[in-house]
Parts: sequence; C-alpha cells; structure tokens
Amino acid sequence: MAKSKNRKNVESGFDKQTYYSPEEALRLVRTLSFAKFDESIDLAFQLGIDARQADQIVRGTVSLPNGTGKDVKIAVFAESEDARAAEEAGADIVGGQELADDMKSGKQPLDFDVVIAAPSMMSVVGKLGPVLGPRGLMPNPKSGTVTKDIGKTVAAFKAGRVEYRNDRYGNVHLPIGRVSFEIEPLTENLVAASDEIFRSRPAAAKGKFVRSATVSSTMGPGVKIDFGLLEDLVKERR
Repeated sequence: MAKSKNRKNVESGFDKQTYYSPEEALRLVRTLSFAKFDESIDLAFQLGIDARQADQIVRGTVSLPNGTGKDVKIAVFAESEDARAAEEAGADIVGGQELADDMKSGKQPLDFDVVIAAPSMMSVVGKLGPVLGPRGLMPNPKSGTVTKDIGKTVAAFKAGRVEYRNDRYGNVHLPIGRVSFEIEPLTENLVAASDEIFRSRPAAAKGKFVRSATVSSTMGPGVKIDFGLLEDLVKERR
C-alpha cells in the first residue's frame, strides 16, 4: 500500500532505527501525529511466545490510571439485580436471550468495545462464539468479562480498564491514551500497561519474553522504545 504524503513527511523527521527512552518515544509520537482528529496512542509488544500453544497465550486486563480518552461502549448480558447494576454503572445496552438473538441475526450492531456477562448467562452467550469470537468480544473469565460483580466491572471498563490478548504472531497491542494527553499521564499509562505485560509471562514461555516495545499513534509510524530503560522505569514506579 502506498504511503500518504503526510506519512512520508513525518517518517523523514526521525530515525526509525533508534531506540528511545519511554518519555522521549511518547513525545516523538505526539510530534509525529498529523491527523485532524485526536489520534489514539498504542503500545505494542513483540513477545517471545509460541502463539500456537494454549499454555503460552497472554491474555488479561489492565486498569490504566488515566483512562484511554475514549468513550467505551459496553454490552452486558445479565438479568434482574445484575441487569440493574449494569445499567446504573453506565452499560450502553443490557439484555439476555433477546439481545443474543438480535446479535446473532444482525439486528443488533456489534459496535461494542467490550461485552460482559454474568456467569448465569454463559449458556446463552456461549452460542454467540461464531459472532463475537472473530471480533474479540467473547466474554471470558480470564479477561474478567465473565463476572459476578457486574456493576464494578462495567465501571472499571468505563474508567479505563482495557483488555489485551496476543495475536497469532505473538504481538500484544494496547491503547494507552490520546495524542492530546500530556506526557506524564501517558507515561503513567505506559508504565501500568508494561508492568502488567511483564507480569503475564506464561510459565511455558522460553527465552526472552519481551523482544521489542513500540509506541505509535493511529496514523503515525512506530517509535521504538529502549527496553532496558522501560524496565528501569517500571521498577522505579512500582
């Protein structure tokens, strides 16, 4: 795919082979942003795992202290008291069998960022695997999206909890804020996300766990982070 003129211009403004300190990388990403909207800033890790092995899957959630800057849209499968708790916590849509039927038929658009379910609803939600699975929306206990504490979980995701899971190449991507964020809030979010990934190393993984770390804006190029300096920053702020 041909690169846009703006993309070529920003890429000529920095050394793509240089490894920067975390703070320098974040500053550079903000400088290299050129879109007319408030771009998301994402953190990506290349992990030394075999993504084909079930015992090496890296998956979970992390609460970003300063949120992502995005209005998170949440669907919840719950009934009775759990449904009321979800609504009070700010869930965008709450339902049971009827909601599942609407999702399956296409009547309900799957324009959600997170889908949460009460354990009692998994017999209903489980049948939506072919619909929700490919979009990464299937509720799962490991990611905290199958839970008895519906209200608290909805509130946490609204406040800045993000879900992560490695792709088939062993990479993990997490949003850590927006270009409009100041450097310190971005740094705090980067440290929280990095600390979570460092702690998530599967017991079956061999060799070096984190091979590289990169930050980028939605439309901008990736900026490499010096991993040693990132490790030091995480340890310093724990």
